[in-house]
Parts: sequence; structure tokens; C-alpha cells
Amino acid sequence: MAPFTIRPVSSSPAQIIMLCNLLIETVASGGSVSFMHPLELQEADAFWSAALNSATQGERTILGAFDGDRLAGTVSLVLVQTPNQPHRAEISKLMTSVDYRGQGVATLLMQAAETLAREHGRTHLMLDTASDSNAVSLYEKLGFQRAGEIPDFALNPFGELTSTIFFWKSLQ
Repeated sequence: MAPFTIRPVSSSPAQIIMLCNLLIETVASGGSVSFMHPLELQEADAFWSAALNSATQGERTILGAFDGDRLAGTVSLVLVQTPNQPHRAEISKLMTSVDYRGQGVATLLMQAAETLAREHGRTHLMLDTASDSNAVSLYEKLGFQRAGEIPDFALNPFGELTSTIFFWKSLQ
């Protein structure tokens, strides 16, 4: 396993390009991360610009797993901002580059996101994923519990309906 460094991504042009390329690659390889294939660079850039702006506002943290200067994967910890849910955060957009899959990148990112959630006083995590995603077994291995599955919840990147599983985890 490569010695990955987990740290917040920056809004530098080089990192934005890496984030865009990772998102485009993830969608092209079937990752159900809210976008359709083919994903254009401008759409990926608009997403990351908005997400990085949200991070600047303290609404989320976008973590990257780096192999030297190369982005191997990313995950976002979204800090819920509603008055009745100050204890909760959401995991969003966990993606690992095809070149780095099977090397523990997703596990390292999820562990870092959990640590960060605790540092922000969050005691409850939520996430969702397509039921046919390889991530299902990862989330279960990391102690997430299934809350339920909704059939035909979303389209996969190629336009086919897919079910979505909602997961939760207590950090207490």
C-alpha cells in the first residue's frame, strides 16, 4: 500500500483539475455520484467550485488522499447546519481513482472523515449509496448500519434506475 497522506484539498488550480478528473473518471466507470455520463469538464468544475465554496463557509470539509502530489481519492464531510441536528454529519462523494482502487484509499478517507466529524462534535453519520455499488461492503465493514433501501431511487450514470441504500453510524 502506498503511503497516502490525507488532508483537506485546496482550491488551487492544480487540485481543482485533479478533483474534476477524478469525478469524470468515477462517473465514466459507473460511480453513482449524482452525475450522468458523459460528464463534461465544465459541469465537474462547477460542482467542485460550489463544493469548495461550501468548504470555505465551514459547511463541509473535502478531504483528499494524496500519493505525493497525485490525488488518489476524496470524500466530503458535510456538516449539517440545521438547528435540530447539530450532532449529525453526512458523508458525501467518496471516490477513489481507478488506479488506486483496492489499496485502502477509501478506508483511510472514511476513517479520517469520522475523526473529523468527532472533532466537530458530531456523534451521528449518515450516507447513501447505490445498492449495486462496491461501497456497500466497505460501509458495512466500517460499522455502518443499513437504515433501509429505496427501489429505483436514482439513475446510474448510464441512465438506468438503481436502488439506494441509506446507512448510519453512531460515533459515540
